Amino acid sequence: QRFDIGFRQPNRTLNHPGPNEGRCAERSALAVEIHIHVVIEVFTCFELSPPSCVAVMMPYSATLILACVAAAFLARAIFIALHSPLNRIPGPWIAKFSNIRLKLAVISGRRIHYIDALHKKYGPFVRISPDEIAVNDSKAIKQIHGIGSGFEKSSWYDTMVAMERPTLFTMTDGKSHAARRKLLARGFSKSNIRQNWEGVMRQKVVLAVDKIRDEAARNGGMVDVLKWWTFMASDVSSHLILGEDFHTLERGEVNDYMRILTKALRGAGIGAELPLLRSIGQRLPFQFTQKLWNTNEFLDDYAKVAVRNMQQSGQSKNVFANISAEAEKGDIGTLDLRDVELEASALFVAGTDTTAVSLSYVIYAVLARPDLRRRLEAEVAELPDNFQDADLEKLPLLHAVIEETLRLYGAAPGMLPRVVPAGGFDMGDYYIPQGTTVTTHAYSIHRDPAIFPDPLEFKPSRFLPESEDKLSDAAKAVYMPFGAGSRTCLGLHIAYGELRLATAEFFRRCPGSRLAESTTEDVMEFENFFLIAPRGHKCEVVIDSKTFWA
Repeated sequence: QRFDIGFRQPNRTLNHPGPNEGRCAERSALAVEIHIHVVIEVFTCFELSPPSCVAVMMPYSATLILACVAAAFLARAIFIALHSPLNRIPGPWIAKFSNIRLKLAVISGRRIHYIDALHKKYGPFVRISPDEIAVNDSKAIKQIHGIGSGFEKSSWYDTMVAMERPTLFTMTDGKSHAARRKLLARGFSKSNIRQNWEGVMRQKVVLAVDKIRDEAARNGGMVDVLKWWTFMASDVSSHLILGEDFHTLERGEVNDYMRILTKALRGAGIGAELPLLRSIGQRLPFQFTQKLWNTNEFLDDYAKVAVRNMQQSGQSKNVFANISAEAEKGDIGTLDLRDVELEASALFVAGTDTTAVSLSYVIYAVLARPDLRRRLEAEVAELPDNFQDADLEKLPLLHAVIEETLRLYGAAPGMLPRVVPAGGFDMGDYYIPQGTTVTTHAYSIHRDPAIFPDPLEFKPSRFLPESEDKLSDAAKAVYMPFGAGSRTCLGLHIAYGELRLATAEFFRRCPGSRLAESTTEDVMEFENFFLIAPRGHKCEVVIDSKTFWA
């Protein structure tokens, strides 16, 4: 076997020399070739003919081969660690050799906390693995996520979502992504959502608050709002994306699809970081590992519902109803039935837990501040009974509360990995070679005190235009609860609509509510498996009994 290892650093112009540029260039020109000559050495040592040698070696061949392969990989890791052009970037020493520490943080649900701690210790640029840099610098973030920047999504997305074709979420090619997004954009525009789907969303929101009040009345005022927001969000997504209502609000429990999807999402997050573990788990006969990593066929059956309903009209139609027909008219790409199935599956996932978690943190943040609760209740109390989302969009405090919740408690504050384009890039004081993965985290940039003063304080006034605390232009540029640049979440208008409608409905019909004693900071602390969720998997509140008969 032969392992060729080398770094080839693109030529730098004389205007942009890096420190130790000469030595880096010499090292980059090196190619280490490791040759395994075990059989030849044995021939020489024992003076054996090849057949005799094979007989002598047979009991030891597997061990020797494994040992040699291990030695070769170890030599490769050491070479990279000693000669990598990323060595100037600070970070934990183990990151030069391995990403094992990062993987441990991922599988324990602590990635965003681990990365944030590294930024606090080492600064805005931190090496977190042999070929990955975490970036928490406002200028660099704009460079990475700017439209047309050339920083494409990394292969991590393909690893996380194992589908036979790329979807809008996993596409790494910018041109393909732009064509697909253009196809889907009209169906997910604010005007289309309001015209065709606001009535459905409002109906689900009202039913969710009905159920919250009913359960509270039966339970001494206590109710878990996370549970009911999850039912609501899944029913909205199933209706809009699949064209088929799951009716989880009416039943008060999730269906098989949601139960299996929850496990599969956790499995996807772990499998993306530990693909070998996923590969082994897929072959194990245990129900737990099967639910984590062998559910594609089951989930796919539900996605096919989207295609069937897309071709219908009336109650069963969905947001994809006119997309395929429009795709055939122009030159913006095509979308066949299989594409619709895969996009529907991905978009359903994106629109369920994210909305439910964000809504729960809105309730948590407001109820933890009685004065803010009273002000918000007063604002939404002035709405007419037949209020619409357009009315809610004009309420300054409601808007500010939602945006500040998304800053501190956005459901997807984790990694957005991108690949440095050809020619490399200068970021801060460092040159980052092409092919390096650079990863940004909304969790960290939203907590940078240089950009968001008093970052850990929940201050809706940041988003009030006349406030002294209003966001600076620099803060607005890196505020990214729904992603950044051309990759911003396609379904954000659905998400904002649900957040506004549900928040207004709750505080109009459940005034005087408070947090239950069980809803502590520890219970509401994040766990992070790509998306976030409260560690306690609940958000219990107490509804004032006077509202039960209102």
